Amino acid sequence: MDREGMLVRSIYYGRIGSDATERLLERFGHDGSFLLRDSETVEGAYCLCVRKAPFVHTYRLIRSTEGWFLQDPGVRMQSFGTLERLIENYRRSCGSDVGVAPLTQPLDKTQLQYSSFGREFLYMEM
Repeated sequence: MDREGMLVRSIYYGRIGSDATERLLERFGHDGSFLLRDSETVEGAYCLCVRKAPFVHTYRLIRSTEGWFLQDPGVRMQSFGTLERLIENYRRSCGSDVGVAPLTQPLDKTQLQYSSFGREFLYMEM
């Protein structure tokens, strides 16, 4: 995570679970809000979670020898050197054209304070 840019560092929430992620995006996000967290099932992978009401869509991001890619059967496999490049690519793309919910608004963790791995949330203006 140290080699990633500001966008990835600001939206990376670490080891929060899928339930906490959904509550966080439902409470503080809008359609297109997204964040990054550790995968609960695949070691070393991340989950890109995107709110598109009434759901939170989750996409697994895996590192291969060619770089990072989004693992989803409905999305053309494309690798990127960094997570930031991957996210920015899908952010610029029209979501429905590439099979990914539109990424419009990063849910910046510096705007939120959370404790107990997401069980309690408090919104903070910066």
